[in-house]
Amino acid sequence: MSVQKLENQIIIRNEKFIKTADQLKPKLNETIVKTASIVKMKADTDIIHGWKVETVAPGTFLADSEYGKNDSFVLDFGDHQVGYLSLKIRPAGSPPDAPLKLKLTMGEMPVEMAEPFENYSGWLSSSWLQEETIFVDVLPAVISLPRRYSFRYVKFDIIDTSPKYRVVFENVECRAVTSANISAVKKSLHQDEELQKIDEISIKTLADCMQDVFEDGPKRDRRLWLGDLRLQALANYETFGTNDLVKRCLYLFAGVPDNKGKVPANVFVAPQLIADDTYLFDYSLFFASTLHDYFYATSDIETLKELWPTAYRQIELAIERLDENNILKDTHDWWSFIDWQEGLNKQAPSQAVLIYSMKQAFRLAEELNVPEKDSLKAKLLEIVEATKIHLWDEEQHFFISGSDRQVSWASQIWMVLAGVLTQEENNKLMKRLLAENPAVCIATPYMYHHLIEALLVSGEKELAIAEMKIYWGGMIQDGADTFWELYDPKKRDFSPYGSHLINSYCHAWSCTPTYLIRKYQL
Repeated sequence: MSVQKLENQIIIRNEKFIKTADQLKPKLNETIVKTASIVKMKADTDIIHGWKVETVAPGTFLADSEYGKNDSFVLDFGDHQVGYLSLKIRPAGSPPDAPLKLKLTMGEMPVEMAEPFENYSGWLSSSWLQEETIFVDVLPAVISLPRRYSFRYVKFDIIDTSPKYRVVFENVECRAVTSANISAVKKSLHQDEELQKIDEISIKTLADCMQDVFEDGPKRDRRLWLGDLRLQALANYETFGTNDLVKRCLYLFAGVPDNKGKVPANVFVAPQLIADDTYLFDYSLFFASTLHDYFYATSDIETLKELWPTAYRQIELAIERLDENNILKDTHDWWSFIDWQEGLNKQAPSQAVLIYSMKQAFRLAEELNVPEKDSLKAKLLEIVEATKIHLWDEEQHFFISGSDRQVSWASQIWMVLAGVLTQEENNKLMKRLLAENPAVCIATPYMYHHLIEALLVSGEKELAIAEMKIYWGGMIQDGADTFWELYDPKKRDFSPYGSHLINSYCHAWSCTPTYLIRKYQL
C-alpha cells in the first residue's frame, strides 16, 4: 500500500491490485480502413442537427484531384472508426516553394463537418473538438497523426500552398483499433429486421469503446467510468466475452480508493493510474454490482475473494448516509448521477440503487459465507420496509422523492429494478408510469436502458420491445451508425453541455440493447 495526496483527496494505492490490472492489459486488434467516398454536407431542416450527407464521388477518385489554397473536401469512411489517421500527399505543378498548411477536422456526425468549431460555446473544453492543423515542409510526404480519433468523416481544408503548386492526396486511411474480438460474437439472426439492426449497431458501439479499458466514449471522455463499465460488462458477457478486460477495470478501481475506502467515479490510466476527484453515490455502489455480475458470468472466486472488501466498503459508506428513518438524506453535500434530466431529485432513485446493490452484495456474501451476510440481510430488510413506508405515496401510487415529493420516471424505474414491490405491483407501476407520463422524464440512453430492463423484469416484453424501437430505432432513423451519448426524440438538439458539437456519438452507456435482446431473448 502507498498513500498519494492530491489537492482534494488522499488516495490509498493498492500496488498489488494495480499490478494485477497491468498484467491484464489487452492487446489491441488493428484493421486498416480505406476511405469510402467523397461527400458534401447539405442543409436540411428535417435531418437531425440540420445537415445531411450527399455523395460526390467514390473515394478512389481522390487521387485524380488537385487542391490548392482555400479548397476543401470531406471524406466519408462509410462507418464509425476509432483509430489513427494517415495520408500520403504529393505536389502537382512546379516544385513546392512554400509549406503546405492543412487543417483536418474529424467528426462522428455531419454537423461536425458543417458547423465551424470556432462557433462552439459549450461549457466542456473545446479541446475535445477533433481537429489538427499541420504544416508540411517537404513534399511528397506521408503524414501519420499521433493522436487517436473517433470519426466517420474527415474534412480537409487546404489553408495555403503557394501560387506555384497544388497537392494531391493519394492515400487516406485509418488504422482502426479495438480490444474486442469481432469474430467471437455469435450472430443473432432475428426475424425482426429492426431488432437485428439495433443489435448490430449496439455491438459496434461496444467494440469501438473497448480499448485498453472500457472507455465511456472514444471521442470524449476516453475514460473508465464505473456506471458505464457496469453496462458495458453486461453487454460484453452476451457478445465478446472479453471478461479479463472487466476484471482489469475492477482491479483499477480497487487499486485507488480514498482514505475512507471509497472508489472514485472514474479513473485515468495514463501516464499512470490516477483516481479522479469525482465521487458519485450511485457509481460507487456499482462497484459491488459490477463485481456481482462479473462473478456470475465467470465463477472467478479468487477475484471475488480479493475484491469483496472493496465492494462491501461501498455498501457501508452508502448506509452511513441514511437518516434515522433509513432514508437517504437529501442535502446539498452529495452527488448521485442517475440521469442528466434537469430538475431530477436523486433521493428515491438513489435509495433504490442502494437496495439493488445491497441485494447483489448479499448474494456475494452468501457465496463467500462471510460474517457480514447476516447484518447485511437484516439492514436490507429494514431499508426496504422504510422505503415502502416513507417513499411510497398511497394516493398517487408512485414513489416520491425529496422534500417536494417529486414523481419521476427514474424513481419508479429504479424501484422496480430493486424489487421493492412484488412482481404484480411492479407490472402495475410500470403500466401506470407509461400511461400517466410524469413530467420529470428521461434524458439519456443510460436511463432508457433501465426503463427497458424494468419493463422486462415486470413482465412487459412487448412494451419493452416497442420502447426500444422508438428510442434506439429512432437513433438509427436519425443516422446513427454507433449509438449516442444523448438522444431525445422530441428535442433532437439536446445537450447538457451547451452544444451538440461536443456530444459523444459513440457512447458506452448506449450499447446495451444487445444485452437486453440476447439476455431476455427478445
